[in-house]
Amino acid sequence: VLNVANHERYLKYGEFEETVHHFEKECKNKGKVVPKPRGNSLRDSKTLIIQKDLLSSFDDGDFKVFFELWTEFVPLEVRDCDPHAQKLEFYLHVHFTIFPLKIHLGRHDRADFEVRITHFKHYLETRGAALSQTTEFLPYYALPFVPNPVVHPSFRDLFQESWIPEMKRELEKFLTVTLKVSDTPRLLSLYKDGGRNTKDTIQQLRLQLAEAEKRTSSYMRRFNKMQADHHNLIGVTAELVDSLEATVSGKMISPEYLQSVCVRLFSSQLRQSAAQSIDFTRPGTASSLLRASIVPQRPKEVPLLPSLDYDKLKRDLLGGSDRLKALLLQALCWRLTRSLQGEQRDTVLQAYVSNDLLDYHSTRQKPVLLLMRSKNEMVRQYMARLINAFASLAEGRVYLSQVPSLLRLLIESLRTEEKDSVSRENVLGALQKLSLRRSQQSAMIEDGLIDWLVDELQDSDCLSDYTLEYAVALLMNLCLRTRGKRKCAENPKYVLKVLTDLLGHENHESMEEILHCYSKEENPELNRQIEFIIKQLNSGQSHTQQRYRPIEEDAIETDLDKEEVLQLQPRELSGETLLTTEYLGIMTNMATRVKRRSAAPLGRSVDEPLQRPVTPISHRNTHIMQVVHTHTYTVYVQHGAMRHPKNKRMTQ
Repeated sequence: VLNVANHERYLKYGEFEETVHHFEKECKNKGKVVPKPRGNSLRDSKTLIIQKDLLSSFDDGDFKVFFELWTEFVPLEVRDCDPHAQKLEFYLHVHFTIFPLKIHLGRHDRADFEVRITHFKHYLETRGAALSQTTEFLPYYALPFVPNPVVHPSFRDLFQESWIPEMKRELEKFLTVTLKVSDTPRLLSLYKDGGRNTKDTIQQLRLQLAEAEKRTSSYMRRFNKMQADHHNLIGVTAELVDSLEATVSGKMISPEYLQSVCVRLFSSQLRQSAAQSIDFTRPGTASSLLRASIVPQRPKEVPLLPSLDYDKLKRDLLGGSDRLKALLLQALCWRLTRSLQGEQRDTVLQAYVSNDLLDYHSTRQKPVLLLMRSKNEMVRQYMARLINAFASLAEGRVYLSQVPSLLRLLIESLRTEEKDSVSRENVLGALQKLSLRRSQQSAMIEDGLIDWLVDELQDSDCLSDYTLEYAVALLMNLCLRTRGKRKCAENPKYVLKVLTDLLGHENHESMEEILHCYSKEENPELNRQIEFIIKQLNSGQSHTQQRYRPIEEDAIETDLDKEEVLQLQPRELSGETLLTTEYLGIMTNMATRVKRRSAAPLGRSVDEPLQRPVTPISHRNTHIMQVVHTHTYTVYVQHGAMRHPKNKRMTQ
């Protein structure tokens, strides 16, 4: 009956008179009851009930019920955008906070008052934060911290007898206007409200999902550690039971055996130093060490580096001598690479970004970034080192990706710098790390970087370890994109020759994880041949340690400061001494703590690649083959060399 009534009301609202006539006639023929118009009595009654419940909660001081109804029935756009509604909501929170003090003067429940104070604090820090700059509301932000608001002169008006009746009248007026019945049909209201509510709900669910994934990742790491500890404990327990059984037979337990058991039990902090230096022949030593191993370690306080005068720094970087520019760039790079990982390094990076060290937002004709085109090779080298250090950190990559001219400058430098120079190595390293982002990948492919990399890798024996490893890793990241694969397939014979030549290296470590990325494509024949390669790889080799970091981690290479060519002259300052002596700023860092960003991904963003790119860790024992195998295989597939199912020889 309600559905029929809603449809009829919608048709009348749209002035479909003829359609209404036929609708009523057909309902009558089919025995459907068409209720007589009753106006908005149902909605009117519901509105009155809501108003009554809100006013009743106001009188009773029940803030939980009141704000549940307030949130549900007062439209969000009214609560967020109507100044009168915001003002009323603020004073309603004040009313419910001081309610016990007004009703039970001197005899109020302290615990109930504390709960209300906590609720009011939360409101002030969230929805009420927007009103903190309004003079009218400013005194009430001190309310949670006043021991006895009743006698405080700033809140005297709140405890006048007229305050609550005036508040109630304001509330009644607001509810009468806001909750008034509309002439809009129910079907149309459902359609309009449903779209908006659905959008809000989806957004809320996405946020909840992201938080859930973050918690799940944390719980999984903890679970895996607990599971490993549990398995280790079961193994040690079984051995100890065997030892107890042996002692019943009169067999002795040697100190060496006891030491080996304790080494397996103790934490990594105590494993080597403590287990090897303590005499296990003394009774009680092992148990004392075991108890000590589970005592939680107190985190060490790490001092934050002093703040700098970045305006003066940038002036000297642009107008100083080439010697001073190189020394400053070296010192800034050292401050980032030699700071302790964690809060100290985070604070340094935060200061660089917040002070726009590279002049991304500057209106100058020659920003700091243009030092990449300096005529002085030393300046270009240390500018490249600094950019590479930025790119080694996730937050640094975010900052660099906002600089539109950066990629053009880096690729230009890559093509003009001398082969295997320190400058070009650092530029290549920075480009590889920036290629972890989808938008940067697209720009690099568009600028023809794949062709340059293939040409460069043609004579791999003449390349340094750093250049070889990062060039291959960069090529892999670009070829994870379909456009990158197609670019390779434009000249398949040449690309295949370069990649197969690289296969001549002695390193044949597993490339299983990378091959699995390609097996996700919906191509049964391709997947079958990839699985065959994985089986062949695992048949004669043990699983080796992964040498590549996932994209969300920070990874500053240990040798990023290698081959320092800038030699100090007598009485010349450098590094942190130069910065803190000549460029010391206001000491704000000592009172500031930077929250670290979670490394766990919250889901794929629009700027992330479709598959997992990687960044090499080591430059000494390079793991190039797992990358090269994959690219060779990919080009074979793109070129059609593996199209026939019987071509197992080529697959192997």
